[in-house]
Amino acid sequence: MAGDAQATQKRLIEAAAQEFAAYGIAGARVDRIALVAKANKAQIYHYFGSKDQLFDAVFNELVATTLREVPIDPADLPEYAGRLFDGFERRPEVQRLATWYRLERADSQVPLDSVVQANRGKVLAIEQAQREGLVTDRFAAADLLALVLTLAAMWTSITPEYHVLIEGHTSEHRRHVVTEAVAALVAVRDTVAGG
Repeated sequence: MAGDAQATQKRLIEAAAQEFAAYGIAGARVDRIALVAKANKAQIYHYFGSKDQLFDAVFNELVATTLREVPIDPADLPEYAGRLFDGFERRPEVQRLATWYRLERADSQVPLDSVVQANRGKVLAIEQAQREGLVTDRFAAADLLALVLTLAAMWTSITPEYHVLIEGHTSEHRRHVVTEAVAALVAVRDTVAGG
């Protein structure tokens, strides 16, 4: 019986991820989620409490999956950004969910602890790499992380009109741009004597 419940919850989360990515939190419909998940709508409320809590479960799963699949390597932030880019290419719904979250929830609720803790751990890792001289200290670690994350996701957030200008760019080219930009950003500058 427990296996059935877990399977149902997994299907609901997967269906909800697609629904929230397409329609946002306000536009998502529990009827459609239940239909795609082959579950009863009442199960959403039973397992998650509300549509908002279902979104939280989806977002927390997204964070956990990203942390598992793309752990930070503060000694190689360009490759970390490249692996994040790869994940966004494979799963475009990730950036859509994050965008809906920022638009509909970020200002109105307490930050999700899973996201805060994940980012805190990344900042601490970057601070350690800065102390060891592996990455630049021109920026505070939190600012550097924000820049790396933004560069990794930049191709998913530009307007369709800009895509016209980069029509022939392959995924490999876009990834190269991300990793090279991050490499330039995090490079440790040599100190010039007397400069």
